[in-house]
Amino acid sequence: MSQLVYLVPLFPLIGFLINGLLRKQLSKPLTGFIGCGAILASFIVSIVLFLDVTNGHAGTATLFDFISFGKVHIPFAFQVDQLSSLFLLIITGVGFLIHVYSTSYMHDETSDHFARYFSYLNLFVFSMLLLVLGANYVIMFIGWEGVGLCCYLLIGYWFKNNE
Repeated sequence: MSQLVYLVPLFPLIGFLINGLLRKQLSKPLTGFIGCGAILASFIVSIVLFLDVTNGHAGTATLFDFISFGKVHIPFAFQVDQLSSLFLLIITGVGFLIHVYSTSYMHDETSDHFARYFSYLNLFVFSMLLLVLGANYVIMFIGWEGVGLCCYLLIGYWFKNNE
């Protein structure tokens, strides 16, 4: 379980980085495939985690000490229990459907704008996953702020559209 839980937010983060950094070189079909594929991969891993939790394997997975000074140690950790595993399915399942719908809805955009939109969407899913999986308030806060940033970016996506 502890090895798989990091893959759930990692796939959308990789999709965000690829679509964001290579947005001028990627075609629209490849951008859509990367964006949707990252979320689909997270959904598949979420199903495995959900089945693992239903078999009684809930717990906390720690990657490293995020903040450490004196006697204060705040780990970069994910809490996987019944509630968080259910929300993983909702976020990645509905997120995948939104990504698939967006490939058709955004078809009139240029390739670089299309990739920018999908990078924002992948970052949004990554932030929601951090918010749900965070085992402490620091990780949850990072996810919360990421969701707020992505809302701003997605709402202001058509910043040049006067209508």
